Amino acid sequence: MKTIASIPDLRQAIDAWRAQSLSVAFVPTMGNLHSGHLHLVEQAKRQADRAVVSIFVNPSQFGPGEDYAAYPRTPEQDAGQLAAVGADLLFLPEVAAIYPEGPGRMSFVEVPGLSDDLCGRFRPGHFRGVATVVLKLFNLVRPDVALFGEKDYQQLAVIRRMVADLDVPVRVLGVPTVREASGLAMSSRNGYLSAEEKARAASVYASLNAAADALRLGERDFAKLERGSSEGLRQQGFEPDYFAIRRQDDLAAPGPNETRLVILTAARLGKARLIDNLQVDLEAIRP
Repeated sequence: MKTIASIPDLRQAIDAWRAQSLSVAFVPTMGNLHSGHLHLVEQAKRQADRAVVSIFVNPSQFGPGEDYAAYPRTPEQDAGQLAAVGADLLFLPEVAAIYPEGPGRMSFVEVPGLSDDLCGRFRPGHFRGVATVVLKLFNLVRPDVALFGEKDYQQLAVIRRMVADLDVPVRVLGVPTVREASGLAMSSRNGYLSAEEKARAASVYASLNAAADALRLGERDFAKLERGSSEGLRQQGFEPDYFAIRRQDDLAAPGPNETRLVILTAARLGKARLIDNLQVDLEAIRP
């Protein structure tokens, strides 16, 4: 596996592959890799001739008081894991390479509507930072396909909308969430949890499944189900930002006859902000 830090060197490597008519898959990450990231890389290898992974802790998607400075950075360990699963190239740029004038002085990309709800309400500007850096990375890597974990469901929706709206020539592939044995969605921020908190954190996935079961049994008072689920998490020691039932395609509020739903939640436990979701496909309701 080749590790590259500069944009000219990255372009040269991609150009060489393109000259050989090789296809490229891309997995953007912020590092501190876990099994979920490595699964994305394994899937990328199946999608294209070459797999590129980026590690970049993007300052523009962190708000004031968030954990940008403390975000775990483990580049040497990450590189070893990526080589072991067969990644072909690791792009490891410095902030100055991505934002030569600084993050606050760069043109940006914003996806209205989708970026403002759910996590966007609690992290203003977050998805603008995500969309901007992902589009820049797409322009640098020029992948045929880019893979993202479905754990970050809203992020995936934002990126898909951006790609569609701006006619970016890349296929965006969502990959199902990889979970620990307890059901906890794998995340780099799980490292913030104590052993006791990590055991309790499995309640997030359990709450999603309980809500999904209620929907399958015919519950259609979405607001009531959201309030009850959020309160259930609160009683278990979480500080929920939201617990929401939305349409899968556009994250809009569902009507009573919607059949393709996604349940999403974000809740704080100790130093960690945990996000998770569960897609639910219901049979059509007959009048």
